[in-house]
Amino acid sequence: MQIYMLFLINLNKFHIFAEEYHILNTDRMKNVLVVTALALFLSHTGNAQSKKKKDREAIKKMCGCFEVTFNFAETFNYSKDSLYKPSKMKSDKALEWAQLVKDDKNEIVIQHLLQVGNPEKPYIVKHWRQDWLYQNQDFYRYDGDNKWVYEFKPKKEVRKQWTQKVYQVDDSPRYEGSGTWVHVDGKSYWENTTDAPLPRREYTKRSDYNVTLRGNRHEITDYGWLHDQDNLKIIRESGKDDVKLAAEKGYNTYVRVPDSRCQGAQDWWKKNEAKWQLVRNTWDNVYNRNANLSLEKKVDNKPLYKHLFKKDVKEAAKIDAIIESFIKK
Repeated sequence: MQIYMLFLINLNKFHIFAEEYHILNTDRMKNVLVVTALALFLSHTGNAQSKKKKDREAIKKMCGCFEVTFNFAETFNYSKDSLYKPSKMKSDKALEWAQLVKDDKNEIVIQHLLQVGNPEKPYIVKHWRQDWLYQNQDFYRYDGDNKWVYEFKPKKEVRKQWTQKVYQVDDSPRYEGSGTWVHVDGKSYWENTTDAPLPRREYTKRSDYNVTLRGNRHEITDYGWLHDQDNLKIIRESGKDDVKLAAEKGYNTYVRVPDSRCQGAQDWWKKNEAKWQLVRNTWDNVYNRNANLSLEKKVDNKPLYKHLFKKDVKEAAKIDAIIESFIKK
């Protein structure tokens, strides 16, 4: 029905134009009008499908085995405190497996796993997850202090865009934002700026700010892909304007290596994917409530991931109970 309506819209536009300039005076011209409108419509829809295909291909190029280098440094200090101390420059390396979990027409799910230690007997750490949704309208915007505000965006605001939803190691929310994949001059990249919690490298060390305004750029490169960040450290208090504390640069490179180097992570995922599907199912039920979300930082003096990472936690009912215990009523 949508395709038919689009064709009729194109046809009507040409009809108005032809009448205005008095060229619609023969059956032949009417036939030409129909054929021209149809050709333009097919060209338009074909280009749209081709663009979406390029988007999907770019996203899936972030899957595989990568040597990752994480680089972060504070660049500007906006604090009025003369004793302010910037965060130390941080540079780490890791081997990371990005597992394609779901590959649907309008949704791509990628689970990241860190592989550390002896390659013969590696230790696997479940890392972050990224979901990509086409023309998504449901958003959870981070508002500080472990609170997310639900927002529904009209279709016109997200037309032909992809939302990247980023999740914590326990699949609880982290941050998300929508943007258009750009393919130009041999480059493919996506950009968005959104509020987020403090990164793990900061929240155990810093308490002088409570929101990270993340400027994210994901670019597919000849070596793999790049996560380029321009971030602001924000102090947010209810009823007051946000205060900029400092700026930060992040430059994380993902250099593709043979998948065989991440065999340990691949094997770990095969053994554990059923459990984490149950965890995602529970969180999906929470997100589908389309309501503001506030989470406890600890229950029984332990954060959520320590509860869920236990080997004996693998049944849906137990997973549901644990996650629900962290949701503030």
